[in-house]
Amino acid sequence: MENTGTIYLVGAGPGDPDLLTLRAARLLENAELVVHDGLVSREILAMAPTSAEFISVAKQRARHTLPQDDINALLIREAKKGRDVIRLKGGDPLVFGRGGEEAEDARAAGVPVEIVPGISAANGAAAAAQIALTHRDASSIVSFVAGQCKGLSDQDWSGLAGKGRTLVIYMGVKTAPQIAEKLMEDGLAPDVPVAIIENAARPEMRVVRGLLAGLPDLVTSLQIKSPALIVIGDVTARQTGLDDRTLAALTIEETQ
Repeated sequence: MENTGTIYLVGAGPGDPDLLTLRAARLLENAELVVHDGLVSREILAMAPTSAEFISVAKQRARHTLPQDDINALLIREAKKGRDVIRLKGGDPLVFGRGGEEAEDARAAGVPVEIVPGISAANGAAAAAQIALTHRDASSIVSFVAGQCKGLSDQDWSGLAGKGRTLVIYMGVKTAPQIAEKLMEDGLAPDVPVAIIENAARPEMRVVRGLLAGLPDLVTSLQIKSPALIVIGDVTARQTGLDDRTLAALTIEETQ
């Protein structure tokens, strides 16, 4: 379509500007319009020109600045004005980022779309915390799930975590009690090691370790806030050098 701009769905990674792809950095440095979510760090937004327009569509638990359909419409409307739109998302646009929905609507409206991948929250957080999501001695399977998805209690998570497996839970801080209860009901042992990675790859990052049964208490007692990922599996205990039984009596908090 003549005079139609392009929508760039850009992954901002876990928050450290140094972890942007070169493509993402170049697009941002020449941006005219940046539509960003609440997980994008101030340091990354500061890479855009001072002349750029910024529109926040941040979502916080039950309060959405804009419903997703309205975000899609905003991107399309601005692109049809002839503007290139940088849709900046924390992590990767296609991993719990709703990038697929935005791309589908844009294509249906005849608007060009380019997807620029970012380091996913899971990969970025694991690297920052030095937790190997896979390990020859501990895990050969990794699963990603959303902790705030609809019908959480009705889903079957059996087999996603346990011996030889790693489970990474996005958006699970608010529902930590239900997550722990569900996993144990689905057969996971209460003493499976867990780690919570808060503000991954940022100066204020915290890594908290414990056991599955104590997950809700960790979140509450240490006042864990989003953005945070929950990692469940033996890989989370390897860095401590402690076996599972020793971990049962300890909560280890690391401030990086």
